[in-house]
Amino acid sequence: MTMTAPTKISTAAADGRSLHMLGRAGETLAVVGTARDDGSLQLCVLRGSDVIAEASLRAGPTEGDALLELTRPDGAHPADAEIVAALAEAAFQRVTHAERLLLPGWTGRPALAGLSAETWIEPGTERPHAVVLRHEFYQLPLLWRHQAAHAAYPLVRSRIGPEGRLPPLRPAQPSGLMYQRWVPHLDGTLSLRAIDRRRDLKLFHGWMNQPRVAFFWELAQSEAELDRYLADQEADPHLFGVIGSFNDEPVGYFEFYWALEDRLGPHYDAEDFDRGWHGLIGNARHLGRPKTLAWFRSLTHYLFLDEPRTRRIVGEPRASHHKMLSYCADVAYDKVKEFDFPHKRAALVCCERERFFREVVL
Repeated sequence: MTMTAPTKISTAAADGRSLHMLGRAGETLAVVGTARDDGSLQLCVLRGSDVIAEASLRAGPTEGDALLELTRPDGAHPADAEIVAALAEAAFQRVTHAERLLLPGWTGRPALAGLSAETWIEPGTERPHAVVLRHEFYQLPLLWRHQAAHAAYPLVRSRIGPEGRLPPLRPAQPSGLMYQRWVPHLDGTLSLRAIDRRRDLKLFHGWMNQPRVAFFWELAQSEAELDRYLADQEADPHLFGVIGSFNDEPVGYFEFYWALEDRLGPHYDAEDFDRGWHGLIGNARHLGRPKTLAWFRSLTHYLFLDEPRTRRIVGEPRASHHKMLSYCADVAYDKVKEFDFPHKRAALVCCERERFFREVVL
């Protein structure tokens, strides 16, 4: 099998460039792919105009494999892990059919230890290759999730919450930037940051008072009333709101919640770390199925990254909202059942972690 560069880089930007967000460092790097005569790609990682890393990408030994050979750095130092992760993401973006990424030379390369859960020995040799599986790689917190906005909590049972559904002690709401991901087919960056009612109230008020939004959210209220809504949310440990942006332009508002203590909790067998979300696209310039599906993927991705113990993302759209249910079906959400809230007939939808990362291409 020969990998020809022109078809395999079609998911990067037109100039062969992709962007990669280092979550721990809060830094954005570019990777440029250049076709070579032997059918491989030369990948160069850029910090500004400086080339800081290089690798070669080619077809793997079997269908569904790609081979990424590191040039520099070679992964010999643990601090190389994020740069190697950026190269791995660039490889998966350019070889969209690849389920396995093979990195030759496992021995003596500690930067690969946190990326690869298995090795592969090339037939006829004793040289081990690190194996990076796509469905595992996208669950790792090296990229996309900004770690400064998060705090990991132990499993401490709270004594505050709904009767019969006492949750674990939840972390405080995050602040600032939480998630960034460059989306190849849109050639743009989606980002999430915590809403700040001191700076976002006017924007929030304008979106909530749009008729198409008000029909579903029922929050067409004054700025003062919406300020109280957001203040009440700040005091509630089970949910928080975020602003979603595309290339730094605010696009929509989303609420993330822990399902166990939410109004949805009594309607199914909720687990401690089940998450759910509600959302709206307030910026009409960014409506349309391609971008909406990108938000569905990114929001679900973020919630699974945020808490590795989360096995399910759930939701409760109106049962009659067929467009919303079609988006859910396209992003590995199953419709489980219909049930009644006081204000609507709802559909319970559920996305399982394992299925999402195996079936949804990010």
